Amino acid sequence: MANNFFSFKYFTIWQDKSVFKVGTDGVLLGACADISTVGSILDIGSGTGLISIMLAQRCDAEITAIEPDYKSFMQTCENVSRCDWHNRIKVEHTNLQNFSPKQDKFDLIVTNPPYFSGSLKSPDPRKSAARHNDSLTTKEILEGVLKFLKDDGRLQLVMPYVEGNVFIAEAYRFGLYCNSILKIKPLPTAEIRRLILTFSRFQKKPAESFLTIEHGRRHEFTVEYINLTKDFYLKF
Repeated sequence: MANNFFSFKYFTIWQDKSVFKVGTDGVLLGACADISTVGSILDIGSGTGLISIMLAQRCDAEITAIEPDYKSFMQTCENVSRCDWHNRIKVEHTNLQNFSPKQDKFDLIVTNPPYFSGSLKSPDPRKSAARHNDSLTTKEILEGVLKFLKDDGRLQLVMPYVEGNVFIAEAYRFGLYCNSILKIKPLPTAEIRRLILTFSRFQKKPAESFLTIEHGRRHEFTVEYINLTKDFYLKF
């Protein structure tokens, strides 16, 4: 059973209300997202608020976090209110389909989206909505990104390997092109499990890079992973 909270170096994430708890996917996206020249960020599906808070620690951007699940929205509000950067994070209880921002478009859009399609659903409707993409389809994500992303803005998201490659092809049809791919393996001998993808309206050959999390034995982390997350994890 997961703890009710997860302590980082400069903030704590309470997770007793949110559907999803703190996980490696969210930490990786929060640590990897390209924040250069970013003044405004949209976080789609904030959950606990982890990614928004990590990005607020890393840069001075104004951040809007949206979350459709009410209890998860309240969890984001709670965690944001307790962090040092609460004055730069605005939380809204809405889904992407009904989101209507009161500001200009965003320099960066980030999301750790639902990606299961056609698989067995959880008996918990909140978990099903958060895990399965019938609550937020690829088409709806891409339509929302085109609507809310600045012309020179970026979309960054984390997805499993297969689903990520499908997303790249779908995004191409919408005029969003994959500019970089970070391929993530849990162990040196394992298959690639996750992709962190960067998209823009500008087409170019994607830059590829790799990250391995552990050397081989549990909790023996690679130098690359430690350097990426050392500003956040207490153990580093």
